[in-house]
Amino acid sequence: MYGKLTRNNKGVKAPVTALRSKRSGFTLTEVIVASTILAFAMVPVLRGLTNAHRTSVIIERKTKSLFLAQSKLDDIKARLIYNYSSDFSENDTSLEESYLCNVDDSPLSTDLRSITVFAGFDQDRNSNLDSDEVCITLATKVAKR
Repeated sequence: MYGKLTRNNKGVKAPVTALRSKRSGFTLTEVIVASTILAFAMVPVLRGLTNAHRTSVIIERKTKSLFLAQSKLDDIKARLIYNYSSDFSENDTSLEESYLCNVDDSPLSTDLRSITVFAGFDQDRNSNLDSDEVCITLATKVAKR
């Protein structure tokens, strides 16, 4: 059983099985210290990931609001060609899912009007686009042809 001997770091011959038992595994203290260090190192990483996710959600909502507002404005401009005298003002119109828009149509003169589209994500889901929920505001002036 102890037929094979090796030298340890002090030059003393010791059985192979004795050396293996000393080298195998970690002590409980080492595991606890390593786990604690890992836990403290993970906190900033998780905060960073949370902030990155929050920022990506905000960017996604702004991008979708821009797309929907531009689509609404294009629709109004197309309808203005044939129905210039119509009023296109709207409040809390549902665009898609939880996205809402308000349209302000105000005449500047008999041949010129200002159209402003406010679009955003309805965060509190009350079907009312509040000022803090507006992500995008697009404004244009349209002349009678």
